Amino acid sequence: MTDIEIARNTKLNKIEDIAKKCGLEDEEIEQYGKYKAKINEKAFKRLENKKNGKLVLVTAMSPTPLGEGKTTVSIAIADGLNKINKNSILALREPSLGPVFGIKGGATGGGKVQVAPMEDINLHFTGDIHAMTAANNLLSAIIDNHIYFGNELKIKKVTWKRCVDLNDRQLRKVNTGLSGEKNTIPREDGFDITVASEIMAILCLSKDINDLRTRLGNIIIGYNEDEKPVYAKDLKAEGAMTVLLKDAIDPNLVQSLEHTPCIIHGGPFANIAHGCNSIRATKLALKLGDYTITEAGFGSDLGAEKFLDIKCRKTNLAPDVVVIVATIKALKYHGGVKKEDIFKPANGAIEAGMDNLYRHVHNLKDEFGLNVIVALNRYNTDTEEELELVTKKLSEKNIDVSIVEGWAKGGEGAIDIAEKIVKLSEKKYNFKYIYEDNDDIKTKIEKVAKKVYGAIGVNYTDDAIANIEKINKLGKKNLPICIAKTQYSLSDDDKNLECKEPFAITVKDVSLRSGAEFIVVYTGKIMTMPGLPKIPAAEQIDIDDDGNIVGIF
Repeated sequence: MTDIEIARNTKLNKIEDIAKKCGLEDEEIEQYGKYKAKINEKAFKRLENKKNGKLVLVTAMSPTPLGEGKTTVSIAIADGLNKINKNSILALREPSLGPVFGIKGGATGGGKVQVAPMEDINLHFTGDIHAMTAANNLLSAIIDNHIYFGNELKIKKVTWKRCVDLNDRQLRKVNTGLSGEKNTIPREDGFDITVASEIMAILCLSKDINDLRTRLGNIIIGYNEDEKPVYAKDLKAEGAMTVLLKDAIDPNLVQSLEHTPCIIHGGPFANIAHGCNSIRATKLALKLGDYTITEAGFGSDLGAEKFLDIKCRKTNLAPDVVVIVATIKALKYHGGVKKEDIFKPANGAIEAGMDNLYRHVHNLKDEFGLNVIVALNRYNTDTEEELELVTKKLSEKNIDVSIVEGWAKGGEGAIDIAEKIVKLSEKKYNFKYIYEDNDDIKTKIEKVAKKVYGAIGVNYTDDAIANIEKINKLGKKNLPICIAKTQYSLSDDDKNLECKEPFAITVKDVSLRSGAEFIVVYTGKIMTMPGLPKIPAAEQIDIDDDGNIVGIF
């Protein structure tokens, strides 16, 4: 059966029963049908002083184009913990429509370990991302309207882009205001995918609705004739934007197929944004469960680094255990095998690809000082010989490892890793950031490039240097950095999969996200508006004669 058929044939519990299971009261949820709900501010206030449970972060080695199953493993671990009578809860990101209709498909797990209702979660869900799109584009409309009616703020350069939650490369650069109407000023504009919008980052990093409103007001929309920043609050836009996001700021409650509670909220990509679900979702989950399982996007060089250097810095949290998801196919891919051959036997390539996995283990264990375990996510194409080779290599280096078979067996296939996580979570750790707040911007970039990516240095374009200087003059150099980089390589070159030769990172541009309170650093060929592949997943998605959605994977 396909993932969607497995999900559809599983009987779900009513959402009020899931809420009760994780300790929420009736007045603390707002139901969106039988199987979805939002958790309101009353829950946050009641649980504010309750002790936190353990935090487990799931990340991965550098992935293949189809991903390595972080969400699948996250759900399997949570279900596995429940199988051994531990009170676990999931805190995951919301899927973007871009990948659903693009190359990766949905983001609700797979096989017997999924969160449900999977069609709803993958398609629109409770409307959070649409609300962010509307808030983003409302600000764009207000900016151009202000210019139309005389430009009192003397806006000279608009840096704020419009957005849409789809992969559409045609919109990366557009010309607007071409109607020829009096006072309409044509200008060059562009679109980002919504999950790369600063609105997404702001929502994910806001403590509450008041913090959200303040951050929205602090968005820099462009610069005036004196090259000083113009803020959204100068346009009096933050109030209306907050109104559009008043429901979106509340986390969403759903369940796994084994009825494990799951809070899903926020969905920034990790290659072009900070890659973590919302602070509100994670902090609430820590109050509701003894073990919170959360994930960070793509490999640990991206999502996990940003989770630790941005999210943990802003919340004073740290994971008790970090799980690194690895697959045989990813080891082959980063050991020199072409993507069309990754399911063919290639033990030599697996051994070569172990260097990539070792780097991710080193970063989290030695650079960040955390407890680490590798989850070897088993595919039905993996052989016993291949699995034994990887576990042997890891054991020789005293790296904890567990083969996870959640896709085929559900929570039963993750009991071993669940038991190991419980033991590992009791071990002390010495968490430390990669850089300090008072490091200058270049030092922060170079520390991440050298310590995390393994680069020998960093090169800067003239634009990047000029924008770093501009940020310094604004007194914002103490903010954390968010590096936009390819997910396929530890380097900034998506073709350099093995990273055998010494490499340097090239910083093409640097941009201040004043509302999100971090600095975006652009490297390589990274795009904030992806394109569709030659054969997009959208071609498979349809609705049958009975009204059932088909083709989501």
